[in-house]
Amino acid sequence: MERELIVGADGSEESLSAVDWAVDEAVRRGAPLRIVYASAWERYEGHKPSFGTHRGAARTYTEHIPAQAVTRAHTRAPALKVTSDVRVEDPVTALVQEAAGAAAVVVGCRGRGELAGLLLGSVSLSTAAHAAAPVIVVRGGRQNRAGGFQRVVVGIDEGDKAEAAVAFALRAAELRGGELRAVHAWRCPAHEAPEPPRAAEPTDFHQVRAETRLEEVLRAVVALGHTAVRVRRDAVEGLARAALLDASTTADLLVVGARRRKGHVGMQLGPVNHAVLHHSACPVAVVPHD
Repeated sequence: MERELIVGADGSEESLSAVDWAVDEAVRRGAPLRIVYASAWERYEGHKPSFGTHRGAARTYTEHIPAQAVTRAHTRAPALKVTSDVRVEDPVTALVQEAAGAAAVVVGCRGRGELAGLLLGSVSLSTAAHAAAPVIVVRGGRQNRAGGFQRVVVGIDEGDKAEAAVAFALRAAELRGGELRAVHAWRCPAHEAPEPPRAAEPTDFHQVRAETRLEEVLRAVVALGHTAVRVRRDAVEGLARAALLDASTTADLLVVGARRRKGHVGMQLGPVNHAVLHHSACPVAVVPHD
């Protein structure tokens, strides 16, 4: 049986959109869904509910949020197995702990608190930075969130640990019956910039190297299965963040890798990860690797 999906809920519109996305993904995977509400969410996001000193009202509010999300999930997919859990920790601690045995963790792009005006909420960013499982931040336009393009994009960098992100992206494309677009950006160092090439000249060395990198990574992962997925290879000259953000406009999901260093307690997301998490036009999956 598929491992369960976890989705964080806090009662905000963004988290309800995340619940909708998680429901659809759980149905595709044939996986159970668990909705997690951390009762310290308001304190973590800087929001204080107007309950005064009446503890009964606070308890009612705490019970209402997961119940609302479960009802919404059952309405969207009546046959889906859905459970809920209320955790007493702050939301990042709760979601990172839940990630340990999950297939993935799904979160909205912003919360309900005073930080809701940010492009990306603190809970979403911190969970994506520290969870041991893939984290999907649900953001972007309605067509992107609804799977209207039947395309998954994966960013492939120069490192040697791209396989986990590519395997996740291939599975996502397979589940959607769509194509995978693998993007690898390259730049020619300024001191190597050539004169404008003549038409008869061979392709630039850096372009060839980028195309080779794409082939090597894809060959290693595709050999494990997913033979029915159409794969488009794009070696793009320019900044990686610009190439991925452009590709996200016509994608249902953008997948990027992130390093997890044992014993390292700080943020582990690079500038490209931050850029796509804040500005992508579609949901973003951050897939950890060692």
